[in-house]
This record gives sequence, structure tokens and C-alpha cells, in this order.
Amino acid sequence: MKQKRRGASPSAAPKLKRAPRLMLRESVYESVKQLLMDADLQPGMRLSIDGLARELQVSPTPVREALFRCEAEGLVVRRPNAGYTVAPLLDREGLLNLYNIRLLLEPEAAACAATNVNADDLREMDDAIRQMAPAIVGDNYKAYRDFSNQDARLHRTIASACGNPLIADTLERLRAHTHAYRLYFRHGIAEVTAAEHQAIMAAILARDTTAAEHAMRAHLEASRSRLLGAYDEPSADL
Repeated sequence: MKQKRRGASPSAAPKLKRAPRLMLRESVYESVKQLLMDADLQPGMRLSIDGLARELQVSPTPVREALFRCEAEGLVVRRPNAGYTVAPLLDREGLLNLYNIRLLLEPEAAACAATNVNADDLREMDDAIRQMAPAIVGDNYKAYRDFSNQDARLHRTIASACGNPLIADTLERLRAHTHAYRLYFRHGIAEVTAAEHQAIMAAILARDTTAAEHAMRAHLEASRSRLLGAYDEPSADL
């Protein structure tokens, strides 16, 4: 896991060009999220909306909207009369708890998806896997973003295809991918997970409920092991 930069300030924030309002809001959101995911804004740090606006050379309004979206993703915490602070990283126990829930729900979701999946779902899964393959995976959020978005898209589609909206909603609320990628950036992880994703897809395509359940369970257990390894690295400060 890469070593975090102590005392880093938002000076690393990318400067934004003028853009239409919708594009500007999205650009500000991605810039703030990049600072959070790359730990330029350290866990526990109090965030200044005006300060971030000055760094990004925008008005406070899109920054406020970006922080609201980041709060929904669990990246920042808002407290009454205290504003926003950067949310803490998951500790080892929190990670284990997260994966315990995922292991209860996602293998079942994959098994049900093998029965209920339709052609649109299959196209969505296949497209997500195809777009993950050429993703450039580096040691920062910008490099990792495309891969992580497609990974989340694949899992979200499987959950949605299972036919149980409560499972899909629960998994969406966990924001599992956001938390996981905030913890762990690795060169080559796309290649490592490719075979696991293909196995899940093949089982669902074959309408094999048992194989789909087993493939998802194997993927989650391998993912958990990779993430737990980050806590054992000498440079890890979690």
C-alpha cells in the first residue's frame, strides 16, 4: 500500500477549467474525491469549503455539492456546527465486518442472478468486464478510477439481477467498493481479478446457480485476503 502523505494540503488539487455548470459540478466532485482517495486530505482532517473552493478556483456551491455526494459515499462526515471532516479508513475489524456481510449476500445474489438474469443484464455485465480489461491501474485514484467504477458496475448489476431488491439495496448502501479502493491501490490487480470476474460471468451465463455462488464466494474471499494484506505492509498506517 502506498505511503500516505502526512500533512498534505489541498495544494495537490487539480486546477479546473471553466465549464458548463453540469460539467463543472462533476469536475469538482471528481477533484475532491481524488484528494480524499489519494489521502491528500488525511482522515480526521477538518475540511474548509471556502478553502477547497479557492484551491479549485471555483465558487463554494459546487464544492458544497461535492462534499454532500462524498458524504453519501462515506468518504466525509458532517457533524452539526462542525462542518465536514475526512472519514476514517476502515480498520481491520471494520474490513472483516464488511466482507462478512458481503459473503452473506453476494454469493446468494449471484446464485439468484443465474436464474433471473435477462439479456440486458448479461450485456451490462459483459460490457463492464470488457471495459475493466484495458484499465490502466496505478497507485492513485485517477489511474484506478475507471477500473473501480466498472468493478462496482459488475457487482451492482449482479445484485440487481438477483430479483431481490432488498439485497440490491443493502449492497448499494454498503458502498463496499468505495471503502475498499480507498484502502488499497495495487499495480496489476486488474489482471488478478479478471479470471475471478470471468468465472462469475460464465456461471451466470450457464444458469448454473451452484457455480455462480461458488465463483462469487471465491472472488470475495480472494479480495478480502488482498485487502487484509495491506494492513501487514510496513508502510501501512491504517
